[in-house]
Amino acid sequence: MDTMNFWMDVALEDLKKTISMVDVIMVNDSEARQLSGEYSLVKAALKIQSMGPKYVIIKKGEHGALLFHGSHVFFAPALPLEEVFDPTGAGDTFAGGFMGHIARTKDVSFENMKTAIIVGSALASFCVEKFGPLRLQELAPADIEARIQEFVELVNFDIEVV
Repeated sequence: MDTMNFWMDVALEDLKKTISMVDVIMVNDSEARQLSGEYSLVKAALKIQSMGPKYVIIKKGEHGALLFHGSHVFFAPALPLEEVFDPTGAGDTFAGGFMGHIARTKDVSFENMKTAIIVGSALASFCVEKFGPLRLQELAPADIEARIQEFVELVNFDIEVV
């Protein structure tokens, strides 16, 4: 489920009833704060989880996304882009990529949800490169695979603890 501030403003009780019936909710950071009454996104996610969803995804736009499940947290950064042409639709593209991955794999484990976050982020990074869906219409599977690999390289590092 994805929601927006409008429903919190005009139909909060109905929204909460609906939220109690879903497994995954996706909100942006301001919506998470408004829905939960908490400023801390960790506290907000915990409060939203207590409303029913097993997974809470908090979108942070150009700053990435957070995935919460029980006491587990996963953070995926947004891909740093030199140029953003139009951010309209990036959040919906993120959600579509996320849900498409889950539907394709039929795997709702926390590990696969993490992969779905990266797939959604990769697709959203393409969305902002042109107006509307134009850039998405040009994509080949190899383009998507290469972009996902950029995300893997962005967050993959070796560390030696001394």
